[in-house]
Amino acid sequence: QEQQVETGGGLVQAGGSLRLSCVASGLTLAGYSMGWFRQAPGKGRTFVAAISWSGEHTVYTDSVKGRFTVSRDNARDNAKTTVYLQMNNLKPEDTAVYYCRPVKSVSNITPVGSWGQGTQVTVSS
Repeated sequence: QEQQVETGGGLVQAGGSLRLSCVASGLTLAGYSMGWFRQAPGKGRTFVAAISWSGEHTVYTDSVKGRFTVSRDNARDNAKTTVYLQMNNLKPEDTAVYYCRPVKSVSNITPVGSWGQGTQVTVSS
């Protein structure tokens, strides 16, 4: 059974930085793109960023372009992948629970599998 474990969230002041990590395992990960999503209080989950299997291709939602960077490190046996989200110049509107999931591709960010527990990011003004 696939699973994702997200870590790295916390409380930070506006303008600060955080680096989120996601360890995904339990399914045949080879070839899967990975996506980051977030859910702000009282709102639905929205797409943040995605990265292709090779790491060569990335895509971001407009509100985080230039501030967030997604990267990944694939295990040699493809049984596990670690995906990172470096978040700089954080804003209060970035406050949300952040989740990662495999997605069909960077051009089709339909999530695959199930949601993990997420990690809370809170940005104070």
